[in-house]
Amino acid sequence: MKKYSGKGVYGAIAIGKISVLKKNDAAVTRVHVEDTAAEKARVEKAKQAAAEQLQAIHDKALKEVGETNAQIFEIHIMMLEDEDYNESIANIIDTQQVNAEYAVAVTSDNFAEMFAAMDDAYMQARSADVRDISNRIIANLTGAADSSAESCDSMIVCADDLAPSETVALDKDKVLAFVTAHGSSNSHTAILARNMNIPAVIGMGDEFLTEIFSGTPAIVDGYTGTVIVDPDEATVAEYTAKRTSDEEKKRLLQELKGKENVTVDGRKINIYANISGIDNIGAVLLNDAGGIGLFRSEFLYLENSDFPTEEQQFHAYKRVLESMAGKKVIIRTLDIGADKQVGYFGLKKEENPALGYRAIRICLTRPEIFKTQLRALYRASVYGNLGIMFPMITSVKEVERIKEICEEVKAELRSDGIEYSDKIELGIMIETPAAALISDRLAPMVDFFSVGTNDLTQYTLACDRQNPDIEEFIDTHHEAILRLIEMSAENAHKNGAWIGICGELAADTTLTERFLRMGIDELSVSPSFVLKVRDAVRRTDLSE
Repeated sequence: MKKYSGKGVYGAIAIGKISVLKKNDAAVTRVHVEDTAAEKARVEKAKQAAAEQLQAIHDKALKEVGETNAQIFEIHIMMLEDEDYNESIANIIDTQQVNAEYAVAVTSDNFAEMFAAMDDAYMQARSADVRDISNRIIANLTGAADSSAESCDSMIVCADDLAPSETVALDKDKVLAFVTAHGSSNSHTAILARNMNIPAVIGMGDEFLTEIFSGTPAIVDGYTGTVIVDPDEATVAEYTAKRTSDEEKKRLLQELKGKENVTVDGRKINIYANISGIDNIGAVLLNDAGGIGLFRSEFLYLENSDFPTEEQQFHAYKRVLESMAGKKVIIRTLDIGADKQVGYFGLKKEENPALGYRAIRICLTRPEIFKTQLRALYRASVYGNLGIMFPMITSVKEVERIKEICEEVKAELRSDGIEYSDKIELGIMIETPAAALISDRLAPMVDFFSVGTNDLTQYTLACDRQNPDIEEFIDTHHEAILRLIEMSAENAHKNGAWIGICGELAADTTLTERFLRMGIDELSVSPSFVLKVRDAVRRTDLSE
């Protein structure tokens, strides 16, 4: 028996047999060719096959992990047609008179290294994407099969790393857990594992793969990041009991459906859900959330090849409001920029996009985009209980201008004879230290605050939350962050506003009691965490 340690990215226990994922990377050799046109035609044929394969993977991901998480494969399909990428391949074939496989491999290396060297975390992530699509093209050129795991009925899939396409292509019914030697907790693969509810451990190190073999019994503890290879009987018994207990806890959570979110001493709180698109509404209802605390409207922009029209947006917002049948729905205005880039916005490359031209800054400087979204939101408001939330606020001036534009939109709608609700709540996100520090001045201007703890953490600690090299410095429980939240809560209540938390910390049940003592009115979490947070609330006694 031997124990290995990595980083757990989805908490659950898995017991089964190791299946080492074998990468079927064909050896690419340089071959001189005379007919360069034929080689370029081979590339086009291989790209077409790759597009069809990626579309099939996208469709599978759509069913298993939802629209937002399936978008990575739409990006891969678009990357196949990237002009610079394809020009590089064609140029290498023509100028060096070499085979298609070699030209694709060289282009892949060059582009991947270029992306990896960039300061922007979003662009660094494209390095893995370029290698993924290039390997797929090369596999089609050589006739090599996709990567495959040695199959058994209950697999603990172990690999150097997993590309998103490999993760989704695996048979979910047979995969018990993912274990990788490398990877980041913010990688696409880790996110997919969490959404597939599969235990996952990353960062095991190179030594791990050299010491394991397919068919060997193993245990994966996604809570602690521990992998035990060839466990003895006592360890198997211990973890079997843990797994049984874990499953029992999840079963008991289901019994909380229909129960109130109320503490032992009678304090009530709202527990809402965060969603990234219409396809997630079913999960909200299934997990008994009291409403939607964060509807990320940018999915409408990310999945479009051009700016979504007012009608497109209206129908999307109308559908979510109708589906929630009068429950609160808080829709965040577009949060494009930083790690969410959309080509047709024409945004310039920035040295530090997380601190740059994004979210409300785009809306206030390009009011035609903002007004289109606001018109759609106000029109949809008559179909449900709507709140509109504005991201990345740093000043009173911004909120004043937002409210002026909202009044302009309402005046236009009245002039056009279009109905809208006069009960819409307007709120802002507290995700910058600036907003928290002047929350006493912002609170009288709005109906509510919603704390975005992900950005608040990175801006307060000066830590890029997508950089795996500094994960050890990102203390999400840092006292500075908690004090900023508490300050915002006090100022909200003093001025008649309510306050919620919609970032990752809302689901951290080790902080639930502290948030309740701060006076937080609402916690908005991923749908799968609603019952877990409800359980934590119902176990809390604030009178003690």
